[in-house]
This record gives sequence, structure tokens and C-alpha cells, in this order.
Amino acid sequence: MQTRQFDSATGSANLEPQPALALRTMPEAPTAIMPTYGRLPVTFTHGEGAVLYDTDGRSFLDGVSGIAVTNLGHQHPRVTEAITEQAKRLVHTSNLFHIGLQEAVADQLRSLTGMENMFFCNSGAEANEAAIKLARRLGHSRGIVSPKMIVLAGAFHGRTLGALSATGNNKIRQGFGPLLEGFLHVTPNDLATIDSLAAERDDIVSIMVEPIMGEGGIRPLDTDYLEGLRQRCTQNGWLLIFDEVQTGNGRCGSTYVFEQLGVTPDVLLTAKGLGNGLPIGVCMAKGEASEQLGPGDHGSTYGGNPLCCAAAQAVLSTLIEEPIMQQAGCIREALLESLHNHIVDPALIAEVRGRGLMIGIQPTTTTDQIVAQGLARGLLLNVAGGDTIRVLPPLVMSTEQAGELGAGIADILNNVALQEGRA
Repeated sequence: MQTRQFDSATGSANLEPQPALALRTMPEAPTAIMPTYGRLPVTFTHGEGAVLYDTDGRSFLDGVSGIAVTNLGHQHPRVTEAITEQAKRLVHTSNLFHIGLQEAVADQLRSLTGMENMFFCNSGAEANEAAIKLARRLGHSRGIVSPKMIVLAGAFHGRTLGALSATGNNKIRQGFGPLLEGFLHVTPNDLATIDSLAAERDDIVSIMVEPIMGEGGIRPLDTDYLEGLRQRCTQNGWLLIFDEVQTGNGRCGSTYVFEQLGVTPDVLLTAKGLGNGLPIGVCMAKGEASEQLGPGDHGSTYGGNPLCCAAAQAVLSTLIEEPIMQQAGCIREALLESLHNHIVDPALIAEVRGRGLMIGIQPTTTTDQIVAQGLARGLLLNVAGGDTIRVLPPLVMSTEQAGELGAGIADILNNVALQEGRA
């Protein structure tokens, strides 16, 4: 086993032979925290770049980025300076007043995306909720009593009630009914069903999709399908809504992934990496969609406050001004090359999916041990969609670290295969 000592000058980890990590089991003492998370037996105290350190000083290579949040890594100097300086001046005033930093971030986003106006909130789920309300308001303005939104089976849009109703995952929906009506769940990459619905119904107002389904197992939608959705939304007067909560803010190698696809939505949603750890989400709209919400129609006490917008401004400025998004391809290539070079049997990997640093590795082994074995090796990994290794490294990861992460994943799969009698 190797442990890492992070070199802030080079942005890489120096490797030194060490015994395997002996992870402690967290005590089962009574806690005041609701048991809504299956937490891993580790607590982190600080991080730098692509490395986190726990309470015992052990280092972990971060292949999760706080679930696609710390795209610029831990302690990024521009973000740290921005939030430190802003915290000294002003943290919060509420949206009863103009917020200069919020307007500045909105201008940045307008310039980057072509969207016309923005609603700021605190999370991806809230951005999705805003889009649902916006779409329904458009329907009511057209005299539709019960507007419908088309959404995809296997999609994930959040755990608040409206976003959960739009989510196509029965496992996480179970036990929270009655859910909201008004959502038509269809199979991904199936334009024939969309055409059938268009012919049968006159109450559809929008389609909401993730260009790459994240929680569903890093499953990119076909570009032809997305182009087809754009055409049908234009023909039928529907809104095309892209949930780029996970794909956005540089993660896939461009500010937002729709730029790579050549398909522009009417409503664009993001959060996660926009604040690099501070809670901020945005519902962006253009055209008719941008005209739907007025004073009193929606709101957020904390949304777009000065502190979070200072972080977002630093993130966007870094993405725009520094050649950091271009690193996504190099990091991905180094990781996957190392993965394939170290796997004992190529048949242990059925497929690799995704774009940039949104990587889904579909193994043919079981995945119930993947996260724990990674943790024991000082690697932070995640499983999504039930059986997909979801790898979400930060844009600041070095190619050396990426190679180590890929080799570590291969080693874990080799070990699982050996336990299953396949190697």
C-alpha cells in the first residue's frame, strides 16, 4: 500500500510505501443525526488539490470530488481567497435587496450559455423545482389546466417532492407517495414514444433530461436523440430543459456539456461544481421560458447570497481564464490507460461511459465491495446506478495521480474477480 504526501508546488502526490490502511469502524453510539446516509468509516479534516486527509493524518486520492462538486479540487487558491475576503465583508442580506455579486455571476453565466436570465437557489434539486414551476406556469398561461412534463426512466433530479416526482427511480421514490402528478416517464433514446405522446396529447409543455444520466450510472443520451428532442420541442412549442447539475461547470471538458453536443436547451439547470463546495444552484432560461416568473412567483432566502456568489464568480473566472477544462481529457486518458494496462482480464470491464471527468466503469464483477476496498487502499470511489463505478476526479488531478487511481481500480477489480474464482 502507498500513502500520499501532497506536494502543493507540483500539484501531485509523492508516493511512499506504507502498510495497508487499517480503517476504524465508526462507533455505533447514539447520534443526533437522522440516519439518512450510509456513511463510510472515515472523517476528513482537510484537503489539498486532489487529496483528502482524515483524522489520523492518512491521505486519500479523491475520485469522487464531493459527488462532482469540488471540480477545482480542495483549497483552490482563487476560490479560497474569494470566500475568505467576502466573509470579511458581507455574507448575507436576502433577496429583498440587490446583490451585486449575484448580478455579476448572472452576467458571467449569460455570456457563457446564451441564457437570458437566472434564478439563484441553493442546490440542484431546488434548480429543478424552479424549472418545474416555470414549465407549469407556461402551461397555465396557455390555458392548460394540468400541464405535463416528459421525463426519463432512470433519471435523477433530486429528492425534494417535485424533483422526486420527476425522478425515474422507483427505489428512491418508494414510501413517499402520493407524489406530484404531471410527469410522463418514458424510456431514454426513444423518439417514437415522444412522437406518439405529441400526437395523442395537447397538455405537454416541456421535456426535462440529463444529457448524461449521473445517478443512473453515467449513461450519456444519444446525441441524435437530443437533437431529436430539440426539433420536437421547437415544433410543438415545448420547453427543452437540460439538468446539468452534475455535468456542468467544467466537469466534462466544457463549461456545460450542451456546448459539446450542439444542442441548446431553453432552460439550463446547474449547481454542484458552481460553488466548488459552497451551496449554490441556478435555473437559467431564455426566450419564452425567461418570461414566466415574476415578483412573488418563486423565491429563496439564501439563494445567491454574497458568499456563495463570490465562490461561483471565482469558479467561473478560473474556468474561463485558465486552461483547466482542457485537462479533463488528459486526466481521463491517463486514468483509463492505467486501468486497462493493469486489469488482468479485459473481460472484467464490460464498458466505459461518459465524457471528460464524468466516468462510468461497468464491471462484470460484483460491485458491493468496490467502495470499501477503495477506501482501504486510500482511494475514494463511488457506485451509481446499482452496479457502475462512478469516477468523478477533480480538474486539478495530475496525470500521475490519475494513473494511480486507474491502477487502483484495476487492482480492486482483479481482487474481486479472484475472490469470485474468475482469476
